[in-house]
Amino acid sequence: MLQQLTLAQAQQYAKDDPVRAHLSAEYRTTAGRQMWGLFEDQYAVADEPSEHPLAIICVAYTNAVPKNELELEWFSSASGTGAVDTTTAVFYTVWSYERGAGQAIVNSVAQRIHQTRPEIDRWVTLSPLTQMAERFHTKNGAVRVAVYEDSQTFEYTHLIGDSERARSALR
Repeated sequence: MLQQLTLAQAQQYAKDDPVRAHLSAEYRTTAGRQMWGLFEDQYAVADEPSEHPLAIICVAYTNAVPKNELELEWFSSASGTGAVDTTTAVFYTVWSYERGAGQAIVNSVAQRIHQTRPEIDRWVTLSPLTQMAERFHTKNGAVRVAVYEDSQTFEYTHLIGDSERARSALR
């Protein structure tokens, strides 16, 4: 079950972010930004649903591809006010508590955005300069489009796939 997190929930989980722990829960949930959690299906037959997420992802909505966190803040803040047309979803941090859940949340959030925000036509990341980030995104069908001083950008040129199929990989 995919759920947009409230500020209180964001405060609980933001400290676990292995890449951007310095970003506050308030930052992640205001001004053109959202934080999402993937939870075990509430109708699971085998187990009781967990109150703890399987994975977390943070998304910013912008009109351009940011090169760093400062641009991410500028671009998403302008988007949050409605001052610019929002066309880009930026996945700027993702982490999982269970193997395979990172891919599942990327897929699930991409589908939710596709269904609810038709103005979004570009899907990118703002990723750290690590092999782990590169492997994760390229394995999931993204192409690296730029490398900057302290980040790299990957673009998903297609929706990542069926979120049900991705979630079934967790079972």
